[in-house]
Order: sequence, then C-alpha cells, then structure tokens
Amino acid sequence: MRKILLGISMVLVLALGVCGCATTSDMDKVQAQQKVIDAKIDQAIQDAQAAKAAANEAKMKADDAAARAENAIKMAEARERAADEKQKQAEAVFQKSMKK
Repeated sequence: MRKILLGISMVLVLALGVCGCATTSDMDKVQAQQKVIDAKIDQAIQDAQAAKAAANEAKMKADDAAARAENAIKMAEARERAADEKQKQAEAVFQKSMKK
C-alpha cells in the first residue's frame, strides 16, 4: 500500500513539475509585458514631474500676485489716510474762514 501511495505521489509531483514550468515563449511574453509596464511607469514619472513643475510655477505666480495685491491695498490705505487728513485740513480752513 505504501508503494502505491508513493508511486501516486511521485506521479503527481512529476505532473505538477511539468505543468508548472514556463516555456521560453512565456518568459518572452512576460519580459515584453514588463518592458511595456516600465515604459508606462517612466512616462507617468515624466508627466508627474512636468505637472509638479507647472504647479510650482503657478504657485510662484499666485504668490507674486498676492504680494502685489497686498502692496496695492497698503498703498490705497495710505492714500485714503492722506485724503482724510487733507479733508480735515480743508474743513479746518473752512471753519476758520467761517469764523471771520
């Protein structure tokens, strides 16, 4: 009985070994697929780098625009203060002229 089980197990191992082996054409197909995948990965990396560069450039432009807007606000506030002072001076001059 042991000999029969040993024989059957040997036949099964041999059958699995023969079926499990890859042929050279299978290996060539796998290598070709791997090359295609590598090319796609390289392209994706290049696209990501280009997108990152574009995003950095856009961020720099946005930061520059924000700085210019902030500067414009400060200048407008300074002009508004100067206009308020001139208005107060003009009103004081008017009040003086009305008292005379």
